Amino acid sequence: MPRSVNNVASRARRKKVLKLAKGNFGRRKNVWTVAKNTVEKGLTYAYRDRRAKKREFRSLWIQRINAACRLNGVSYSKFMGKLNSSAVEINRKVLADLAMHDEAGFKAIFNQIMNG
Repeated sequence: MPRSVNNVASRARRKKVLKLAKGNFGRRKNVWTVAKNTVEKGLTYAYRDRRAKKREFRSLWIQRINAACRLNGVSYSKFMGKLNSSAVEINRKVLADLAMHDEAGFKAIFNQIMNG
């Protein structure tokens, strides 16, 4: 019995990987073995950095809130301690956006939290 090879599936799999490698330089875009390694590594980085992005944004929000708090004479940790013990439920993302784009709004929330 002759050997049976599923060429259609093999070619489709290779085409899928080469399509993902589009835009790379040199052999990384058109040589199967090199492109396969490039795509695998790229997908690994993408998976890792989708999680790292969340950490980086949280860090950015904390820096922005801290800067706004210090303009009002309080440290970030004291402000967040008061926020957590108050009835106001607002997250860091919204607080950071207010601190950057609406100083009056942040000041109003700040005063409510610190005096309440």
